[in-house]
Amino acid sequence: MQANEGATGVAAGGEPDRATASRRQVGPYRVITALDDPRTRIPVPERRYIARSVDGRHTVLLSLPHPGGDPRRFLAEADGSRYLLGPCAAPATALAASDRPAWYARPYLPVLPLPTALAVHGGPLPERTVRALGTALAETLAVLHGQGLTFAGVSPAAVLLAADGPRLTCYGAVRAAAPDGTPRSGLPGLEPGSLPPEQASGGRPRPLGDVYALGATLAYAATGHTAPERDELPAAFRTALSRCLTRDPGARPSLAELADALAGGDPSGSATLLAPGWLPGRVIAALAHQSAAVLTAEIPVEGAAAPVTPPVPQPN
Repeated sequence: MQANEGATGVAAGGEPDRATASRRQVGPYRVITALDDPRTRIPVPERRYIARSVDGRHTVLLSLPHPGGDPRRFLAEADGSRYLLGPCAAPATALAASDRPAWYARPYLPVLPLPTALAVHGGPLPERTVRALGTALAETLAVLHGQGLTFAGVSPAAVLLAADGPRLTCYGAVRAAAPDGTPRSGLPGLEPGSLPPEQASGGRPRPLGDVYALGATLAYAATGHTAPERDELPAAFRTALSRCLTRDPGARPSLAELADALAGGDPSGSATLLAPGWLPGRVIAALAHQSAAVLTAEIPVEGAAAPVTPPVPQPN
């Protein structure tokens, strides 16, 4: 892959795409630009934007369901995300009213979707980055499972990279896509390689499905593919990721095992791995450029005073 500068305006490091945004208003927000780059060709479970409140005070990451999706299931999963704990959790903080078009939002911070990060970097991410990413996500999913919840939506597009660590988004994407008992293969927004086989056939999402999806997502980060050949995976965590991707849920490792394998036995886990330098330089530069572009994006502010035109002097 080559660096994809400007593909989605702010998201890939360019200027806000004002033509795309078209001053579009969603609920109390005006869209600045799309977050995801369609040229990565990685399915995204929801439509995501960077937006600003109409009073100009708040910038958010805004999510909407795909056309044809069930907005009730979408909002139900977004509402459930508000209870998520863990270092990489990114819960919704505002939702549409049940009788209005569906959307939800969380506070903005400079982030790149994992597929965009690979495009900006120019290919698969370094081993250190994959280790840090996997350990942090495994720790977060372990907290989530301890709450009695299943994420049901881990995929490359669901992972956002920030300077201080990853964030997990698209909570409940599998459940929102179709109810249990309905085959989910080929549904819009679901990346087939990271969809656990038991969930693709319509089975109820369970924690070991999250382990499969996490393994596929880390395989993507390390190779550019969610279903690589075993020999394509870095030797340091080839065995652990291969176990994650087995079709038999009972043969998959626990999240604690996976985190330990990725951290190389370091008891501090992601705390050490996410130290400065965990992200490649091009990704850090793209995050900085995005932040600056969003800060300077010109969006009309509701209630702002119109410019005063001085009177034209009249001849005597």
